[in-house]
Amino acid sequence: MQIRFTKMQGAGNDFVVLDETRGRLPLTAAHYRRLADRHFGVGADQILTVRPAPAPGVDFEYVIHNADGSEVEQCGNGARCFARFVRDTGLTDKNTIRVQTQGGIIAPAIAPDGRVRVDMGPPVFVPSLVPFDAQGLSPVPEGPWEKWPLALGGPSLEATVFIAVVSMGNPHAVQRVDDVDRALVGAQGVLIERHARFPRRVNAGFMQVVDRGRIRLRVYERGAGETLACGTGACAAAVAGMRWGLLDARVDVETRGGVLTIEWAGEGAPVFMTGPADTVFSGTIDLPDTLD
Repeated sequence: MQIRFTKMQGAGNDFVVLDETRGRLPLTAAHYRRLADRHFGVGADQILTVRPAPAPGVDFEYVIHNADGSEVEQCGNGARCFARFVRDTGLTDKNTIRVQTQGGIIAPAIAPDGRVRVDMGPPVFVPSLVPFDAQGLSPVPEGPWEKWPLALGGPSLEATVFIAVVSMGNPHAVQRVDDVDRALVGAQGVLIERHARFPRRVNAGFMQVVDRGRIRLRVYERGAGETLACGTGACAAAVAGMRWGLLDARVDVETRGGVLTIEWAGEGAPVFMTGPADTVFSGTIDLPDTLD
């Protein structure tokens, strides 16, 4: 079957975008893996699908599949690309849209300079809702908030890391590091992502605080490995730093793919993320009807 697609990127986090507003494509997890494959497919961190509004009060449905074929709740950098795609392709004439995701409703808005600002909704800190199994653990104070011990084990790894547990519609475990370039992102990330205390797996963030208005961040993403940027990861890290008393209410997050700006007024308020979203190219790919 022939599949039309658009390749997009936001701060280096890259996506294949599919338009299903006129009908569903018969794709399986194996098809999503092939599309994401950088040797045999198009190549992407995630596959984003545009579907018609599933209910009154929203403009579209936004479906996200990771490079491993798994469906996930949310993707912040993808949300910005989603907004640019539906606007640039004429699927909407609105600059602000409401989009239903598996993790809730978000509201991306396209600014005059082409960047996109997304209302990501309020963060969730209740461990069971992230979800994070905190049974038998006690949090450790960190500034005015807390952090949780997470036992990793393994040779050459620290036995325990201390993390903030946050959901931005998808689960995040954020730890503070002295130097993000030397952080054990690959070695620890794979252990944190699949840790038994995260029943839906988790995105592992490694945050270096530069000053009260700037952090550096690397994220080992669930189902994708380390990416050049993670929008929800930037939100989760900034919010964790704010709750720990280390950051102001507006923070620039430096990722390996670019800079995202995160704003949060405090508990109960939504998190706003602003950053770039660009089309790389469009094309058609032939996929077998069935794939293993």
